[in-house]
Amino acid sequence: MEFATGALGTLLPKLGQLLQDEYNLHKGAKKNIEFLTRELESTQAALRNVGEVPPEQLSELVKIWARDARELSYDMEDIVDTFLVRVQGPGSQSKNGSKRFIKKMKDFVNKAKTRHDIGQDIEDIKERVKEVAERRERYMANAITPTQTFIDPRITALYTKAADLVGIDEAREELIMRLTKGDDISAQQRIVSVIGFGGLGKTTLAKAVYEKIKGQFDSVAFVPVGRSPDLKKVFKDILINLDKQKYMHFNFAILDERHLIDEFQEFLENKRYFIVIDDVWEARSWETIKLALVENNSGSRIIITTRKHEVAREAGGVIYKLQPLSDENSRKLFFARIVGGESKSSNHQPDDDLSNKILRKCGGIPLAIITMASVLVSKPRNEWTEVLRSIGFANKGNLQVENTMKILSFSYYDLPSHLRTCLLHLSVFPEDYFIEKRPLIWMWIAEGFVQEKQGISSFEIGEGYFNELVNRSMIQPSEEWEGDDVVCGCEVHDMVLDLIRSISCEENFVTMLDNNNSEGVPLLSIHGRVRRLALQNNRVVEAQTKDMQQVRSFVSYGCDPDKRVPLSRFKLIRVLAIDASQCMERCHIEHLQNLLHLRYLRLSGKEVVLPEELVGTLKFLQTLDVEGLGTNTEVVLKSAGLQTQLLCLRFRGPCRVLIDGGIGKLTSLKELQMFYYQQEEEPLRRSVKELGRLRELRVLRLRIPDLLSTDVQIDMLESLRSMEKMEHLSLIMLFLVYADTTMWQAARFRLPRNLRKLVLRFIIFSRFPSFCINPSCVPNLSQLLLNVDDIDDQDLRTLGGLPELCYLHLSVGHYTMEGTPVCNTGDGYFLFQKLRRCTMHYSEVLWLLPSEDGFRFRMRHVRASMTLGSERMDVRGGNKAGVALTLIPSAQELWFGISAQESGCGCLSLDYFAWLQNVNVSMDCGGASAAVVEQVEAALRRAADVHPNRPSLQVIRHERNTQ
Repeated sequence: MEFATGALGTLLPKLGQLLQDEYNLHKGAKKNIEFLTRELESTQAALRNVGEVPPEQLSELVKIWARDARELSYDMEDIVDTFLVRVQGPGSQSKNGSKRFIKKMKDFVNKAKTRHDIGQDIEDIKERVKEVAERRERYMANAITPTQTFIDPRITALYTKAADLVGIDEAREELIMRLTKGDDISAQQRIVSVIGFGGLGKTTLAKAVYEKIKGQFDSVAFVPVGRSPDLKKVFKDILINLDKQKYMHFNFAILDERHLIDEFQEFLENKRYFIVIDDVWEARSWETIKLALVENNSGSRIIITTRKHEVAREAGGVIYKLQPLSDENSRKLFFARIVGGESKSSNHQPDDDLSNKILRKCGGIPLAIITMASVLVSKPRNEWTEVLRSIGFANKGNLQVENTMKILSFSYYDLPSHLRTCLLHLSVFPEDYFIEKRPLIWMWIAEGFVQEKQGISSFEIGEGYFNELVNRSMIQPSEEWEGDDVVCGCEVHDMVLDLIRSISCEENFVTMLDNNNSEGVPLLSIHGRVRRLALQNNRVVEAQTKDMQQVRSFVSYGCDPDKRVPLSRFKLIRVLAIDASQCMERCHIEHLQNLLHLRYLRLSGKEVVLPEELVGTLKFLQTLDVEGLGTNTEVVLKSAGLQTQLLCLRFRGPCRVLIDGGIGKLTSLKELQMFYYQQEEEPLRRSVKELGRLRELRVLRLRIPDLLSTDVQIDMLESLRSMEKMEHLSLIMLFLVYADTTMWQAARFRLPRNLRKLVLRFIIFSRFPSFCINPSCVPNLSQLLLNVDDIDDQDLRTLGGLPELCYLHLSVGHYTMEGTPVCNTGDGYFLFQKLRRCTMHYSEVLWLLPSEDGFRFRMRHVRASMTLGSERMDVRGGNKAGVALTLIPSAQELWFGISAQESGCGCLSLDYFAWLQNVNVSMDCGGASAAVVEQVEAALRRAADVHPNRPSLQVIRHERNTQ
């Protein structure tokens, strides 16, 4: 399903499915379905063409036709799905023979009636399809004719005075440094790509750099490229920039693209040039332009600005990711626009909650700050609150806001249709909300947004969609920590959120209700029926039954749905997600078994109450995700109806889940998370063995509150061996379990080659399991949590050689060991190449440099914990050495704990971590005097201060022991 084409993407395959003999439709109904299929394929193609054109360039007649065609597709899919639910629905489950026979006969009669009904429904819908097809023929001739002249609003960035720029100095100097660094020894061409999403100031920054250093070059040019560029015109513009006198009246018409490149190369052959290629959207555009940029060893420099990571990677060279303005510079820019001039700006303005809220909404984006200031400049401060609440970035009565939205819309309309659909769907989430990636992708799949491809799982395709939205800078990747596990997700900037909400509302894609809406807003959509309903900020729904019949998706965040949320009326709902801030009453959940179309169910709250037997009738359910069930709660799942459809099962809480028929029957599962409550060993062994039948699992998260015997451990290892597609394995014990590494190796345990995350909490290995954790066995491992009693230099070298390891949480129990790992091979290869965050519990690792045989390390068990530090010594073992070599080049964040009473922070050094940004220390002050605590913290701050990056340091004091 795509937004532009309504439900046609999922409807057409279902129409083909109805033609199969198993549905036993009469001949007339089949002919009508064949007719509908032909007409709807043409309608789908026309809708895709319309979807490629911005709405302001379409005639009103075409807009109305497209809207009606989409609504028709939704109605048709509802009819087809209702038929499939009735025909394929749950059969008789009665154990009594006579009752089962009577029920079977009743089902037979009902299904015969259902076949007759759909024949009549198809006949009725056929007339509507004919009418839509006739209108298509009348209107589509002018479908893509622009209705107004377009002026690129970004052109103002090229003519902004340097004196009017705020907060750009630091970024400008850093970019100049990256361009010119090494000029005295290198004459090679250098390329720097500036990347960031629309409105961040890429063009402004590039222009500022261009103006400051262009005098150092023989020839210079600054040329925008844009979407769908005419490359002949781009080459012409660059040549005119390079030599206006020569090329202003040049006859470019006689030159094709190849001859233009030849002319370009000839002109630049012996010149030191500086060219800015602004706003490059496609890698293929850059590939063609690059052909003309001759490499002549004259020290030439090139800047590219782009919104896409793909373009920056293709360009090579240095990638400079432009950051939002700091809080201070955001305030300066905001008040400079409000009062007219930086000299009158932030130093004389109040630092109040209102202006802080405004600036938080802008998120450090210069375009957003200027836009918001332009809206508020003519308003008295006592009206700012109302303006901020009601306008945001969706006000179309302000020219600056319209230009801002137009700039963002360039990125939106550059997306393929399926990505636009996924982006618009994010409008259901609240502002500043962390959107977890995996549940989001499962929701996209349930909605039908993910297009199936042969040989690739739906989740992999959906993950590709997510990554592409990140690549195009439409969403911002983000991470949160749940205990010891990093959770990947994204956030949506307020400007982008306002844009997609505006489009969603106009096109009837999502209807959103929250307490910021005006009172009395009708539930019925302005343009038609409500298809997707989002509830936020404790807004309640009061609606007549007819308004709710066609709802396909209902999501509620930060609300307490009560009896006024009529879940029982959602007869056609596919997606139901409720995140309650307090509790849910039983009356809301009792209707779940009647929602037969349900594909996705997510419930979260402080106290979630479910029916005793859940989802026995929900044959189409793909995702079941529940959080907030009590410890004593028992949930019974009927596996009979879920064997082929259920893809994701997540119970995030200490409830007891019983699966009637055994979990081994859910053979389609891709993701499983649950508590393993089994009091007796035999049921536990049986359940553990059944896990081995889930060969499609990609993600397995188990919390096991009971001690595992050796036999159960062996059964678990045998089951895990069969899960060759596993990407994330998390086993968390609530009691310490000692794992004999030799026994695991003897059981021929191995980890899947595609494994990315491995979390083994409270499972303590007798020694490091290098037989299954090494670069050959798990080359893609990016996150590891491991507890071992013993580790040596070879083990550390193995661990450091994992090529993709980004997050390491390691606890070592052995008291003393020393070794000599080769941490730098001399060819630029380092151990722990990509490690970004490292946590070492109850162990201290000190790196030493005593001789030319390489780095040495010493690891000791300590009462608290210390992360990877360093003790730097010269070859004579005496004085401290100068600058240590980099051991862990990519680490950005370190977390560790220390005891103030026992700390040896005098030897702590952080300079082995070249990219270090954040240091977080938990300091146990128990038993230490105040003076000692201050002394230890001062040593930590000195270690951070002498680091070239000046990383931030956060020290949290606590007392674990009595003073």
